[in-house]
Amino acid sequence: MSQRAYPEQLALAQRHLSRADPLMRRLIRAHGACGLEPAWARSPYDALIEAVIYQQLNGNVAGKIFQRFVELFPGAPFPPPAQVLAASDEAMRSAGLSRQKIAYIRDIAAHTGSGVVPLKRAAIARSKDEAIIERITQVKGIGRWTVEMLLIFTLGRLDVLPVDDYGVRKGYTRAAGADEPVKPRELRERGEIWAPYRSVASWYLWRAAEAD
Repeated sequence: MSQRAYPEQLALAQRHLSRADPLMRRLIRAHGACGLEPAWARSPYDALIEAVIYQQLNGNVAGKIFQRFVELFPGAPFPPPAQVLAASDEAMRSAGLSRQKIAYIRDIAAHTGSGVVPLKRAAIARSKDEAIIERITQVKGIGRWTVEMLLIFTLGRLDVLPVDDYGVRKGYTRAAGADEPVKPRELRERGEIWAPYRSVASWYLWRAAEAD
């Protein structure tokens, strides 16, 4: 998906979802135009390191750690893989990173050097979503959910439904008025009618989860 074509595709997605599903029609009316804005300038390498730093942390705390991590490597907008691999444990720990996250970040850098993690978006621009998931989950600390977030928020892929995401499941359960939380398998089956715009459907489910 190109940045230029993305706004038009979002408009098409909203029309498709409104026609395909009364639940989505209600959510679109309630929350307005889809606000998905992928980070088009970010590389997959950058996005994965940031995702690891943010794992299981409050957003404000994670943001401070991320900033201190970047500041360990002056001279570049984002630390290149070789510098990350050369950095000492002590330096990384001083930024607030745990030993486990240091190991994960180093593994991302190592897999970038070997070509598994793309340093440039163009390297996977034509790859299918499942192929990207299979490729990048080779890295320590990177599971399917993390790659799904990469697909949606960095690569701008429009047909990703992260059925294990707590917010997506909560939003669907709330919007559907269900008594029990929806199971991932059930959500996957329901989501078939949202294709090929399941990322946009996910955005509306996140909004439903946040609504009072």
